[in-house]
Amino acid sequence: MDETLKELGETIVAALGGAVSAYKVAFGQLTLDARADDLIKVMTFLRDDPRCQFVSFIDGCAVDWPAREKRFDVVYHLLSPKLNRRVRVKVETDEATPVPSVVPVYSGADWFEREAYDLYGVLFVGHPDMRRILTDYGFEGYPLRKDFPLTGFVEVRWDDEVKRVVYNPVRLSQEFRNFDFLSPWEGTDYALPGDEKAKRSE
Repeated sequence: MDETLKELGETIVAALGGAVSAYKVAFGQLTLDARADDLIKVMTFLRDDPRCQFVSFIDGCAVDWPAREKRFDVVYHLLSPKLNRRVRVKVETDEATPVPSVVPVYSGADWFEREAYDLYGVLFVGHPDMRRILTDYGFEGYPLRKDFPLTGFVEVRWDDEVKRVVYNPVRLSQEFRNFDFLSPWEGTDYALPGDEKAKRSE
């Protein structure tokens, strides 16, 4: 199986030239690293070429690598039911550079790209309906970015006085607890509340 996928990877790289910079086979799946500018060309080739026939769009998502200059990977998974093969296509981008939408090639990518925009802030140019899909109207930030605060920026609640939903800045009602980071297997040097009941009287 791996040899077949390696041959397919070499075929795709040879056919597309610089549009696919590299490929690798891991866990029985072929992964292609594509240039964002050539993404439509790559996806169209994978769908239409008789050696590929990846006609089924399975999934699309983003991955955040905040230490990198191009911090996001946009990842697509495709399936060829006829050849019983899968392929993963990855492109890199940053916060400001849009990626071409693959909706004209795979209409099933529509909501997946909207989700990547909503949760990571990845921009897609040429998408027919680029708006948030999971978070509420007026939501600030992108909650799946690694630098998004765990408490968020605003809280949403029903205000009974004004009879509508209101947005307020997040206020923490108590300070975060201080943890000693000791291993639970070794135990602490002090008695935790309730531990005194477990100790036998001497």
